[in-house]
Amino acid sequence: MRTPALHEDDWEYVQTLLPADLEESARRTSALVRCRNIPDAVSFMRMALAYAVSDLSLKDVAAWASALQVAQITGPGLFYRLREAEQWLEQVLGQVLSEQVSPAPGGFRLRVVDATVINGPGQKAVQWRAHASINPSTGGIRAVEITDDSGGEKFSRHHFGAGDVVLGDRAYATARGVYAVRQQEAHVVVRFNPATLRTCDEKRHRLYLAEKEAEVPKVGAVEFRIAIPVPPPATRSHKTWDAAKAIAWVAARAIAARTRKGEITWLLTTLPARQMPAIGILGLYRVRWQIELVFKRLKSLLHLDTLPSREGPTAKSWILARLIAAGLAQRLLQPSGPLSPWGYALRGNGPVAEPEEPAHA
Repeated sequence: MRTPALHEDDWEYVQTLLPADLEESARRTSALVRCRNIPDAVSFMRMALAYAVSDLSLKDVAAWASALQVAQITGPGLFYRLREAEQWLEQVLGQVLSEQVSPAPGGFRLRVVDATVINGPGQKAVQWRAHASINPSTGGIRAVEITDDSGGEKFSRHHFGAGDVVLGDRAYATARGVYAVRQQEAHVVVRFNPATLRTCDEKRHRLYLAEKEAEVPKVGAVEFRIAIPVPPPATRSHKTWDAAKAIAWVAARAIAARTRKGEITWLLTTLPARQMPAIGILGLYRVRWQIELVFKRLKSLLHLDTLPSREGPTAKSWILARLIAAGLAQRLLQPSGPLSPWGYALRGNGPVAEPEEPAHA
């Protein structure tokens, strides 16, 4: 099946999905200033998308634009414009994604966060990271931030609404990260390693969860009510420090269960037990897999991992333009629904196990 060309056949419709203040924002961010060769911001966006979603070089995009009378510009001129357009493209990406967020009618508003590496030519292990937040009920991206290799994964990068339930993997299981989510009146469900996160009991006495693993049943789950001390800003949380100096304490639950191989999985949540029991939290965490599928789609269908320039001046603009294309594609065609390798799907306001075929006597 032919992939829709956002900058070609579908362009007339794609224009209706772009922010209404495209021209104003391009001027305000200096993406278009005294540019006689590009008639307007819509034409510039069309060329940016053409460069991002096609295999054309900047010189070829300039020739394509000239042939279609989109703009009269050279390859070096387009290079200069894209180099100066990072702030504008970031703003447009945020607008395209934010316009797709709709509040849930009830129940939990689930959010999943994670990051993926984007590499170009060369041997450097990590060149860029895309830190994304998705709505697992639709499989759509809600927000994304691009950083270089120094940008770590943390909850504090993201913005949440009161009542959101945020899912994250072990990289996000830090005291400061959990506290940042609670400061926004949201809740977390995150996998964690008891050896790397300081945990205390409800009386704020040190609790070593690794010593409790013998209590984890073969079937089912066990939970412990815990308190997490949040270290002062200048303290490295993985170093020894006095818990009496904690700037805050976060009440949480530590939930442990065994896999089929007998290995123990630890989850941490700030959701009260009255809202969701331990078994429900284990099922909820499986929904985190949705973001892995989003990254797979971005890299296999949109080829986000084929960065043409490793660290060049237009590398970030290329990434942002390709993510704008992904956001527009979400509006053109929503995924058919969330899937999970463990046999779970999202229906309505929560995760539901897919029905199994009845066993025959």
